[in-house]
Amino acid sequence: MPRYVAFFASMNVGGNRLTMAELREALERAELEDIETVVASGNVLFSYDDRPTDGLSEMLAFIVKDHFRFETFAAVRNAAEVRAAIENNPFRDTGEEKLVHTLFLDGEVDEEGFAKLLADHEGRGPERIAKGPRCLYIDYAEGVGTSRLTGDFIERRIGTRGTARNMRSLQRILDKMEE
Repeated sequence: MPRYVAFFASMNVGGNRLTMAELREALERAELEDIETVVASGNVLFSYDDRPTDGLSEMLAFIVKDHFRFETFAAVRNAAEVRAAIENNPFRDTGEEKLVHTLFLDGEVDEEGFAKLLADHEGRGPERIAKGPRCLYIDYAEGVGTSRLTGDFIERRIGTRGTARNMRSLQRILDKMEE
């Protein structure tokens, strides 16, 4: 059975708090197998029938809404997609691994949205941004916490939701997926 990771957004922030044990229990009821959480920030590894990751994203978001009563987005990727997110990130060799991120999206970014993001961000900070398949690559050169390139800023310009993970977290997740 294929192994997947779900990168949940908006989990354990604001009022959307739940333990990873609660989430794991809800996912087990949905017949996901070999469930394992990695870091308590909404990274869930699981095995499930081979299927497109888009459908799994919708299913997991529904489970969270149904069981915990809040909206979330789950970017589901298989091991090959996580590996590609690491290897294809153009900033991974020139930025710090804790500052270089992949922002996993719930769809493709069109050229118009990406151009708007770049134009609106120009002069706002030192971050570098590149487009990938169902993702953006970002180097938060001076830190994520102080950056003006926030998730809301990005989502308003590209018209799609996302959730980011840094290179260190992605490598740790990929290592676990390939065990």
